[in-house]
Amino acid sequence: MNKRDNFLKGIIKENPLFVALLGLCPSLAVTTSLENAIGMTLAVFFVLVLSNFIISLIMSNKKLSELVKPVRIPVYIVVIATLVTIVEMVMNAYVIDLYRSLGVFIPLIVVNCIILGRAEAFASENKPVDSLIDGAGMALGYGFAIMLISVFREFLGKGTLTIWGNLQLNLVFVFDFLKIQPIAMFVQPVGAFLSFGLILAAITAIANNHKNKLAKEVTNNG
Repeated sequence: MNKRDNFLKGIIKENPLFVALLGLCPSLAVTTSLENAIGMTLAVFFVLVLSNFIISLIMSNKKLSELVKPVRIPVYIVVIATLVTIVEMVMNAYVIDLYRSLGVFIPLIVVNCIILGRAEAFASENKPVDSLIDGAGMALGYGFAIMLISVFREFLGKGTLTIWGNLQLNLVFVFDFLKIQPIAMFVQPVGAFLSFGLILAAITAIANNHKNKLAKEVTNNG
């Protein structure tokens, strides 16, 4: 696998949420606004990229890997927890409102199965640069997924899109034009699963349609 494919696989073919269905609960919980999704994406990007890189450095060293292998999961968690602590401290210092909004889901990044999964499945067996690229692709794929869900939920639930702080798009005029009200259910817990299901169904339908077209082209050419 070349570096381009290694990067793109996390965004499309192996998307952590839409394909692998990993880390659903915290991901859906923070998607009540686009701002939350952007903040969580930045946090996960920082932790996933650096944890992949550091763990790959450790496991690429023969002497270190021999020592670490019997207790590799606790070692991974220590590395990830250290990075998450840095994220918490930075958010608490500079973006306190976002920090409070994301709440307990920031420290829960430590046990996020996406990050632990990439550490065990990829970073521990590949070179540092490849692991860094893998982490970046997976983090961006995760970010794309939760931002798409948050746009869907916030727009339908509030008629707005909160990009960052006071930077907000007011799209209530769309509902006024249709003579309906925003559906508050979409910013409630049940709306998270409903939104995810609808988006996943649409993505699956598009993917199946693309596969059918390719199959027909192959048949016609054959």
